[in-house]
Amino acid sequence: MKVCRSPKTALEFEQYYQLRWQVLRQPWGQALGSERDSLEPESFHRIIIDENNKVLAVGRLEKSDQFTGQIRFMAVSEEAQGQGLGLQMMKDLELQAQKLGITNLTLNARENAVAFYQRLGYTLHSFSHRLFDEIEHFSMSKALVPCDNHQQKSSVALQDIWHDTIPLSKAMNIKISYFDGNELITHCDGGFNKNLHNTMFAGSIYTLATLSGWGWVYLQLQHLQLKGDIVLANANIEYHKSITGLGYAKVKAESVSGDFTRLTLGKNARIKLTAHLYCGDTIAATFSGSYAVLAPKS
Repeated sequence: MKVCRSPKTALEFEQYYQLRWQVLRQPWGQALGSERDSLEPESFHRIIIDENNKVLAVGRLEKSDQFTGQIRFMAVSEEAQGQGLGLQMMKDLELQAQKLGITNLTLNARENAVAFYQRLGYTLHSFSHRLFDEIEHFSMSKALVPCDNHQQKSSVALQDIWHDTIPLSKAMNIKISYFDGNELITHCDGGFNKNLHNTMFAGSIYTLATLSGWGWVYLQLQHLQLKGDIVLANANIEYHKSITGLGYAKVKAESVSGDFTRLTLGKNARIKLTAHLYCGDTIAATFSGSYAVLAPKS
C-alpha cells in the first residue's frame, strides 16, 4: 500500500529532496541543492512511500496569500510512473489547500503535463516561463470549494460574532477554514500580522490561538445545544520558532478535556485544550488554555 503524508524524519526529507533533484534538476545538469528555495520552511511537503518506506513521489504546496496557494515540485520516480501516484499526490495537496482556506490554487505546468492537470479541473491560462532555456511552463489554476465535511454555516456564524464584537479579529481577518467537529483550523491575513522582522507578530499568534480555543468551546456548545458565557481563565503559550509565512492554528478533539454536561445541572464548566500554531507543516507555537463556561443564572 502506498501512503501519502508529510516527511517525518531527516532521512525522509533527504529522500524527498533527492527525488526532486533527480527528476526535476539532474537531467538538465543542475547541481544538487538547486531543487530547494527560500520557501521550504513555510511550505507543505508531501511524499508517497511504499511498504518499505521508499519515497516514490513528492510534491509541495505553498500559500501565496491568505486565500491563494501554489503547487510546485511535483515529481514521480521513473520506476513508479504510470501507477496513479501523481493523481494521489494532487488529491492530498488539494485537500490540504482546502483545509487551509485556499480558494484559488495555481501551478506552472510543464508542457507534457498540461493535459494531466486539465483532467483534474485546472484551467490553462498562458505561457509562464522557460526553465533552463528549454523547458516551457504554462500557468494554470483551479477554484477550490470548502471540504464536504466542513461545517460552514456554524463556522461563518462564529466568524461574524468575532468580527462584530472583537475589532482586532476583523482587522486580522481571522477566518475558520475547516471544522468537522473533531478538528478546527483558523487562519488570518499575513501582511497585516507581520512585525518588523517580516515574521508573524507574537501578539497576533497569541490572539489567533486564544480565539481558536474560544471558538472550539463555542462550537461545541452549539452542537450540544447548551448555553453559557465563555471566558479565558488561564493560558500559557510557548513560541518554538518564527512564523515566516502565513500562520494558522489548529485545535483537535484529542487535546481537549472537560465536562460540558455540568451546564445542564446549572454548574459552571471548565474546558482545557491545546492549540498549535504552524509555519508550514511545523509547529511554531503551543498554546495551552483553560476556559470557564459560566452557566446561565436561573
